[in-house]
Formats: sequence, C-alpha cells, structure tokens
Amino acid sequence: MSECVVRACRGDRARYRPVASQLCEGSDPIVVSRAMLRHCAARLLYVADLDALTGSPPQAEVVAALLAAEPDVRLWLDAGFRDLAAWHVLRRRFGAAASRVTPVFASEALVGPAEAREALTSGPAVLSLDRRREPLPDRADCWSSPRIWPETVIAMNLDRVGSDGGPDLATVARLHRLRPDLRYVGAGGIRDADDIAAAARGPATAWLVASVLHDLRIPPVRP
Repeated sequence: MSECVVRACRGDRARYRPVASQLCEGSDPIVVSRAMLRHCAARLLYVADLDALTGSPPQAEVVAALLAAEPDVRLWLDAGFRDLAAWHVLRRRFGAAASRVTPVFASEALVGPAEAREALTSGPAVLSLDRRREPLPDRADCWSSPRIWPETVIAMNLDRVGSDGGPDLATVARLHRLRPDLRYVGAGGIRDADDIAAAARGPATAWLVASVLHDLRIPPVRP
C-alpha cells in the first residue's frame, strides 16, 4: 500500500485503516493535510508517523513532500524518537525546511531518563505524555519527572483517540497542577463543538483533533 493517512482508534495501531474523510477524496497525505488545515484555518499540523512508531523506518520523503507543498505550515512531528540523535538524523533529511519542524518526543518511545533529559532540554521540543488503561512504556520516567518537561506538553490519552469518548480533561488538569507554568495540549476524544468549549474552560491551550474534522462535526473556522 502507498503512503496514506489513517484513521486512529483507541491506539490500536495494527487495526488502523486509510481514512475516509468528508473533507476530501482519498487518503493522500498532502490532500488530507491541506483539507484539514483549510477547515481549521490553521498553519500548524501535528503528524504522527505510524511506520516509525511501530518500528519501521520513518517516512521522511512524505514529510519532506508535505513541507514542500505547504511552505507556510509548521509541523509537530512524532516519529517514535528514541533519543535526540534519532531526531537529528531525520532532521538532516528535511534540509532548510527542518526549521519548520518541531520534534515530538513521546514518553512511550524515549529509551531512558538521560536520553529524555537531553532531548527535552537541548532545543525546541514537545513532550507527549502517553497513557491508556493498559500500561505503556515509560522507560524515561517522563510522567514522574515534571522538572524536565519542556514548554509544551501533549496529554495524549490513546484510549480516547477516535473513540467519541470525550476529552480527558482530568489528566490535563492534573498535569497543570504539577507544572502550571507550561503550555498543555490535549489529545483524543473531541466529539463536537461543545467538547471544544468544555476543553477551552480548562488549562489546555489547544486540543489535537482529527476524527471530528473528517466527520464534519465542527464547522469550518473563518480566517
């Protein structure tokens, strides 16, 4: 199968299938990305490389093509980085466009506390604190090391992703109590505009959305 955008559901990556979006035809990464950005009037896109996250080589060519197609867009890229060196290897493949990519270091991917400290304190970075009902790897002790959290933290509840289960507001609030000086971004569970409004009343400054866009359950943002 050629590279495509998939529809995530509850973090069960082996069962993800190509997205069927009401925003556009097909599942081509550039076509889908453009449709999502246009619907949200956004210039920042979160990209999770499922191949890299499941142990395959990262899809550098796809990311590079997206950067070339959208020269005004910035990316947050989660490609299962084990450490800072893994990001630097991939970064070199983007050339000058790498300045528009911020690495997302995930708690389930970082291999140890020393690697986490270096990755999260050596330059622009986003930390994704990943959780679900079943235990996830946290070999770097990211959840219990708020002192090394970077300026932006994603609260990623994989059980809520694509589930229509509603946003996990409690986890965002708990993280905010630990480090109220940081920016928090929720992820997973948004069902409609009411959920967005509820999330906006909490400490999260933004929320990652996908399924709710593909199903046209929130109206387009007017720039």
